[in-house]
Amino acid sequence: MEDVFYPCSDGEPMADDMWQSRAMMNAAGDIESARPDALVAVAILVYPEEGNVDNRISPDVLVAFGLGTDSRWAYKVWEEGKPPDWVLEVATPRSEADDRGYKWDYYAAMGIPEYWLFDAKGNVYPRGTPRLQGLQLVDGEYRPLASRLVEGERVIRSEALGLDVLMDGNLLRFREPATGENILRRPELRAAIAHDQRRAAEARAKTAKLRAERIAFERKADEARDRANREAAARADSEARIVELEAALRRSQSDPAAMSGR
Repeated sequence: MEDVFYPCSDGEPMADDMWQSRAMMNAAGDIESARPDALVAVAILVYPEEGNVDNRISPDVLVAFGLGTDSRWAYKVWEEGKPPDWVLEVATPRSEADDRGYKWDYYAAMGIPEYWLFDAKGNVYPRGTPRLQGLQLVDGEYRPLASRLVEGERVIRSEALGLDVLMDGNLLRFREPATGENILRRPELRAAIAHDQRRAAEARAKTAKLRAERIAFERKADEARDRANREAAARADSEARIVELEAALRRSQSDPAAMSGR
């Protein structure tokens, strides 16, 4: 077993078209943002059986909890100790039959709790088939997860992820059930960070302006107090001088010699 080589690639392209690649990468990025403790991998080979290199499959996206987030060349179920908790297949004309055929049974046999299918392009699945399907493993078989209408949007709860999942055009959107807030995509997150930074800079500038205005006001108040003190001292001096002059006048009026001019 130690000498068995497990390829990390099956020689196939990661995606058949841009609809598939964008849906895969966006889903993986959103889940990583929402669940940073989860192992999230795109188009990685999964080996269910030790020693059998031909028994392998490559989900478009897989998520596993409790295994850490370190990168792997491949997902070997016997080394990880369990199968993935969640897998997604994004449909293309080439993969659609397999996604809804042998992969359905394969993932069920592996014991993967949830299997999700998404027609990103919108015209791959047969008419009448939902573009987004969430399946939960019950007694060894996949059964559809119930959807509900929330403000005109069809939402499906993923128990494995602890997130609500819905379509957003050609992409999937993930939402925190407790808050009803969408998980921000990386461009949205960068825009939100930039917005917060601008607001923080504006707040700092406003605080600096208010501080400068307060300092200027306090300086003017100090100057006004100094001026008032000087004016009060001048009034006191004037009043004291007046008192002295009045006293001198009274003395001169009561002194006959002063009255006669002697």
